Amino acid sequence: MTAPPMTTSVVPLPPAPPVSAALVDAAERQQLAETWASPGGFLGWFTHVNHRNIGRRYIITAFAFFVLAGLEALVMRTQLAGPDRTLIDPETYRQLFTMHGVTMLFFFAVPVMEGAGIYLVPLMIGARDMAFPRLNAFGYYVYLFAGVVLYGGLLLGIAPDGGWFNYVPLTLREYSPGINIDLWATMVTFIELAALVAAVELIATIFKMRAPGMSLNRMPLFVWSVLVMAFMILFAMPPLMVASIELAIDRTVGGQFFNAAAGGDALLWQHLFWFFGHPEVYIILVPALGMVSQVVETFTRRPVFGYTALVLSLVAIGFASFGLWVHHMFATGLPELGASFFTASSALIAIPSGVQLFCWIASLWEGRPELRSPLLFVLGFLITFVLGGITGVMVASVPFDIQAHDTYFVVAHLHYVLIGGSVFPLLAAAHYWFPKATGRAMDEGTARLSFWLIFAGVHGTFFVQHALGLMGMPRRVHSYPAEMGWGTLNLVSTVGAFVLGTGFAVFGWNAWRSARRGAAAGADPWGASTLEWATASPPENFNFAHVPVVASRQPLWDAPPDGVPVVVGLRSDRREVLITRTLDAAPDCKLVLPGPTAVPLFTTLAVSVSFFGVLFSPWWVPVGGVLTYAMLVVWNWPRQTHETEDSDGPDHHAARREREAGADDRVAAGWAGEQHTAPEPEPPDGARVGAAAGAHLQADAGTGVSGSADARRVP
Repeated sequence: MTAPPMTTSVVPLPPAPPVSAALVDAAERQQLAETWASPGGFLGWFTHVNHRNIGRRYIITAFAFFVLAGLEALVMRTQLAGPDRTLIDPETYRQLFTMHGVTMLFFFAVPVMEGAGIYLVPLMIGARDMAFPRLNAFGYYVYLFAGVVLYGGLLLGIAPDGGWFNYVPLTLREYSPGINIDLWATMVTFIELAALVAAVELIATIFKMRAPGMSLNRMPLFVWSVLVMAFMILFAMPPLMVASIELAIDRTVGGQFFNAAAGGDALLWQHLFWFFGHPEVYIILVPALGMVSQVVETFTRRPVFGYTALVLSLVAIGFASFGLWVHHMFATGLPELGASFFTASSALIAIPSGVQLFCWIASLWEGRPELRSPLLFVLGFLITFVLGGITGVMVASVPFDIQAHDTYFVVAHLHYVLIGGSVFPLLAAAHYWFPKATGRAMDEGTARLSFWLIFAGVHGTFFVQHALGLMGMPRRVHSYPAEMGWGTLNLVSTVGAFVLGTGFAVFGWNAWRSARRGAAAGADPWGASTLEWATASPPENFNFAHVPVVASRQPLWDAPPDGVPVVVGLRSDRREVLITRTLDAAPDCKLVLPGPTAVPLFTTLAVSVSFFGVLFSPWWVPVGGVLTYAMLVVWNWPRQTHETEDSDGPDHHAARREREAGADDRVAAGWAGEQHTAPEPEPPDGARVGAAAGAHLQADAGTGVSGSADARRVP
């Protein structure tokens, strides 16, 4: 198999198809566009349920929170640039420190990865939308409302101030009497609900809506990584929700879960929190690994080395990450035998991470690397993440961890892992998929400038913090005396932070300018191998006019010379999608998805009454429960299609049943041997989509595809 050569310049969109084909297919495409359209206008915005709209909102909102967290970090670094500075008082510093951590981990890192999955997964698996569109929109509104309320608290001076980890007993009512900690407990519980909703969406979509022939062993690696991430969320988030609810009960109605004097246990909080907290790091990392694999495959011009090993290592990371939480509790006086077990677990998880690393190195070595900006960010990831992994092995050792615990060495390690393991891959993915999302290319020179500024800023900011930690500088202090000798290194770290901020500002400016005035990129400027590049750029609301059929892991590279075959039979006058079987992705049935609606918004408002009201009185919980129940009744009220609404009697029903039976037959026939091919706009330089008449499909034991294709051109 040979990958098509990569373009080195922007190419124009393909010419219009022959008039006859355009006339034949224009009506169907127009009807699809009308059926899948999202309402315009301000009020219409609140009714959108399309996965690309929701995914885009997640990503943009997450980057907005990222900017806020970055500004908070710059204020803190300015305060610490020299000894005995008084730019901000201790209380403000504690609030900024807490908000920075909460924002980065709860409101940026996980939501942006979920948003990328929501936007890209249906495109990569050949689906028109996600499994539960309204639930998708509901999750976004929950996320948005939680963030707005949390930052409203910061503006009012009542932001959480107990650290992003919120350790008890310092956060119990006796030591933190204000509303600050209540805000943390409620909003964190609320946003975890959004995370669980997104996880359920992604799992259902990946298992049941893949294109025919895309068996599990043919899924793109990014889709695999999103699937692992979603399962990790299902198991990691509930313990945190339990912990935050117990804390809220302790503070609100006098519960004693964490009060040792009344029979509670303060260490219970740490066990519950870190059982979530350490998998959280890998929830962020795993989809980033999938992004890296997709970029490496495209820019080495060959299938990524060790597909099976990469998938198994993703799954191994997901499992092993739940056996590391005591890694954060070595200083709490645990039994030595138990601490030794978690030291071994912390070292063990380096093995699947190393497998990923060596597979990428082998792909780069054996391929023909094109050093474009996405691959440049991947190389930055490899360097930074490896350094973070080395210090991770160091703090996994009990003697060293006890010495470095709560020092700036741990701060440096955490940021090397999180920035190296998530931000660099995320920026690589942003440059890689930007042409698909916008139809325009990012400026390559500006992208390279932003990379070098970010790379220099990361290492300038955090490398010296290892030395500060070894010199004894503790975490979470807002000032320090001059005689400690920490001033010079803190000044270097602060300068590095401003360089890092400048790099992100250059990236943001490049994205904004390119989205407005960038050169047209065409359907597939990279000559990539996966299905999202077989759609227009940006994709139309229905993604695929006809569902593609997959016969390999690189469907565009391995397609017949005249294109990717597709299945016909789905109706264009309603939001009809194809459901396939979990293992082999053989067609199973058809499903009609709901259209635009404001029900998710009003359901979020009803649920919010309980979560926000409990900040003032526990009696708001049952009030919100009643409102939520009412909205769930509306949500699940039987829907009528426009056909049943216009029904004129038994003749109408008979005609409808006949049409639906015919559509079912066409789907079945398309899979069994009468596939029709209908290409999307043709990408440049050999990245093939579409088909010409007479294309022949060879039988495939894994999918049962066989037969000849009756091809046609679609504009």
